[in-house]
Amino acid sequence: MQLPTPGTQNARLYYHLAIGSTITPLSSWLDLGIYRLSARINDLRKLGWPIETERVKVRNKYGEEVRVAEYRMICEDEPWELDSTD
Repeated sequence: MQLPTPGTQNARLYYHLAIGSTITPLSSWLDLGIYRLSARINDLRKLGWPIETERVKVRNKYGEEVRVAEYRMICEDEPWELDSTD
């Protein structure tokens, strides 16, 4: 597994998932400033990180029940640290 480049959207997402948090497209936009979450998830998967997708039910602003992707990283060992000095 390869670490994402420090200071990138991929690095922000990696840190978020590495501590055991889940993320959805809306929380990605609001919390991390990442608009194209699925593209960043794909980048991390290409680097070898095991990321699981689950479809979860949420309500939209009109009260309708919809399904969105929720991602989580599957880490058996401690996640790697990115060098913050770069």
